[in-house]
Amino acid sequence: MSSYDSIRAFARRAETQLSRIDIVILNAGVIKLSYNTVESTGHEEILQVNYLSTMLLAILLLPILKAKGIPSGQPACLTIVSAALTLAAKFANRDANPLFTALDDPKQFDNQENYNTSKLLAHMFLWNLVDYVSADDVIINLADPAWCRGTELTRDAKGVMKVAMVAFGTLGRTPKVGASCFIDAVVNKGKESHGCFLMSWEIHP
Repeated sequence: MSSYDSIRAFARRAETQLSRIDIVILNAGVIKLSYNTVESTGHEEILQVNYLSTMLLAILLLPILKAKGIPSGQPACLTIVSAALTLAAKFANRDANPLFTALDDPKQFDNQENYNTSKLLAHMFLWNLVDYVSADDVIINLADPAWCRGTELTRDAKGVMKVAMVAFGTLGRTPKVGASCFIDAVVNKGKESHGCFLMSWEIHP
């Protein structure tokens, strides 16, 4: 997800090697405790993976889902795994022009805020995307599995921070329960969820 070439290659494989594709769940995401730039793109890594690369992959897969979806005529479904922390994003750089330059600025890096903002940008992108994609073709939604232990999301933590995150992680959901949230989004939810954010199995417009 840090390589545009890899993302395009994956989409080409889905197009050429799969005869049918009913659902897509985009679950890749990172939170970095220190600033890091993706060498091939020049963007800060959280912004790159959680927003830019995820949205690119979604765009590339949408026409494939439409063309190779369920034979019965039911729409395919694409779910982007998000986080409730998007609701806590301050988005202090909202007025920056150009925006990405500000988000890539190491002097303004805050790992938690960058993570929250990357998720918020994905929501904003989806709100606009559904104006161009009919729920009759592909249902697109976002789903929050809540905090889950054992996912290695904070694998960069070291020392006291790592101990604290491990301790905090014991309070989270099991991966099985967390995963059920986005499985629910692609299996149980229908057109009523198009363009919506699902938290703990419930639709929030």
